[in-house]
Amino acid sequence: MLVPILLTVTNSLMTEREIGLNYGLLGQMVDTASGGNNAFVNLKIVPDWLSLEQYTHVLVLAPKFLRMFWNSAAMVLPIIAGQVAVAALAAYAFAKLRFVGRDKLFMVYLMTMLMPFQVTLVPNYLVIDWLGLMNSEAAIILPGIFGAFGVFMLRQFMAHIPSAYTEAAKMDGAGQWTIFLRIVLPLAKPGLAALVVLLFVDYWNMIEQPIIFLQEASKQPLSLYLSYIDKEARGIAFAASVLYMTPMVLLFLYAESYFVEGVQLSGIKG
Repeated sequence: MLVPILLTVTNSLMTEREIGLNYGLLGQMVDTASGGNNAFVNLKIVPDWLSLEQYTHVLVLAPKFLRMFWNSAAMVLPIIAGQVAVAALAAYAFAKLRFVGRDKLFMVYLMTMLMPFQVTLVPNYLVIDWLGLMNSEAAIILPGIFGAFGVFMLRQFMAHIPSAYTEAAKMDGAGQWTIFLRIVLPLAKPGLAALVVLLFVDYWNMIEQPIIFLQEASKQPLSLYLSYIDKEARGIAFAASVLYMTPMVLLFLYAESYFVEGVQLSGIKG
């Protein structure tokens, strides 16, 4: 599991010439169906000389990378903030409030969550086109904010919060907003952190949505950057891959303890 990541990091520190020498056999492998049996690939981990040439090219000489990086940030951050806010409110209602049709409505949420993106692609396209949002960031952000996964995950987490806390607050005269903001949300911090990490990974890596809803390349996110790299620029592809996965790794390391606890007590356990 770690070998591809290790190869990506170490090869990003090699020069383009060294990478070309190491992987020159990738397009010359023997066809074993024709009787050949000597096909091999020379995977090199330790570079002969450490070089930051690829990173200099990506960060300084390639404005497309930085533009697409900020495009991703401008779409992913609002999606995370919006879905966490909407999901927390809806999850609190499903977990702690009593109203007619609560369980049936939650089952509808589950049904929409189980449907893959490809199933709802056509109706989503028609609705976005009808709203006049085609080729705009809103075509990505608005459907992401109202995703069902966050509601499911936080609902399962909030269901584990003892009702004694909320009942005691009601006896002290606290309203629903006070209970939600001062009791439930602080106790649900691990679940919120886990949701933030999972949402970031999901939408940072999105491919289908921007390809379909964003026709202009200048508006597309970083997840599509590697497809624009020339096949001869393998070193740049390695460096761009390292920079691409760095935000996800840093976020996970920062919220690791909350993430583990949140996953244990959320929908995966429930």
